[in-house]
Amino acid sequence: MPNVAQDPIVDELRARITAADADIVAAVNERASAVAELHAHKRARGYDVFDPAREEQVIATVLRANGGPLSDEGLRELFGLILSLCTREAAHP
Repeated sequence: MPNVAQDPIVDELRARITAADADIVAAVNERASAVAELHAHKRARGYDVFDPAREEQVIATVLRANGGPLSDEGLRELFGLILSLCTREAAHP
């Protein structure tokens, strides 16, 4: 039986996945930080924090930029989670 631990292709792909994971964490943390700053600014000026039209705009923008292989449905799900997470985190600085 072949040994996956000795397959250089598996190692290479896992390294790419690990690097992508680190990029995702950095990008989501950057986004969460910007959202927290935006919400603080809005609260200080008495603006509504939640803007459903802006959320739709964000999703439309990422859908236009999507080159796959992630489906539009998958991208909507992912950004639904990201938007919700960043909003929740911004509420508890």
